[in-house]
Amino acid sequence: MGAVVLVLGESGAGKSTSLCNFDKDEMELLNVLGKKMPFRSELQSIDNCRYNQILQAFQSNKRHCYVVDDANYLMQLENFRKAEEKGYDKFTRMAVNFEKMLEAAMATDDETIVYILMHPQLDDAGNMKPKTIGKMLDNQLTIEGLVSMTLVAFGDEQGYHFRTNDPLGIAKSPMGMFESEVIDNDLKAVDTTAREYWGMKPLGAK
Repeated sequence: MGAVVLVLGESGAGKSTSLCNFDKDEMELLNVLGKKMPFRSELQSIDNCRYNQILQAFQSNKRHCYVVDDANYLMQLENFRKAEEKGYDKFTRMAVNFEKMLEAAMATDDETIVYILMHPQLDDAGNMKPKTIGKMLDNQLTIEGLVSMTLVAFGDEQGYHFRTNDPLGIAKSPMGMFESEVIDNDLKAVDTTAREYWGMKPLGAK
C-alpha cells in the first residue's frame, strides 16, 4: 500500500518550487494545468492530465514517486464542464472521482509515495482545509482524513517552508519523523526522510 501526502499552500507559497531538487528520473509529475515550473526543469511530466491519465500512471506504478500538481483543478475543471447540469448528483460524482484518485494512489506498491499539491480554503469555523467545490462535496469527502501526512507550505521573511505539525491546525506528520515543526520547502528532502522513517527504499535504489 502506497503512502499519500497532502501539500497545502496558497498560490506563491512554494509548493511547485519544492520539487526543484528531484532528479529528472526520480519522480513523475502529473501536471493538471500543464503550467511551467518556477525553476529550470527536466522533470518527467504529463501535462494537462485528467483523472484517466493519473489513474493509469498509478496503476502502472512504473515509478515510486508521483506528484499531482494543482489537484484542485481536477474538480474545478470538471465543475465547469458540468456547469449546465442541474441538481446535486454532479457534485457527488466529483467527490467520487477525486476519491477514486486517492484510492488509486493508496493502491500503489509499498515503495511508492504520492504527493497531492492543493490550494487551501477556510471552513466556516476559520480552519484550513483543502479547497473543493461547494459544501456538498466537503460533506462527501474529507481529503485530509485519507492521507498519511499533511504539510502546509508558507513563506515569510526567511524564505519558504513546510509546517509539519500543528496541534491546532491541519498540518500533521508521524511522531518523530521530523525534528522540527517548520522545515525548508524541499519535497525531495521530505521524501528522503519519509522513506527512511517508513522503511522504504531510497529513490533510485534497485
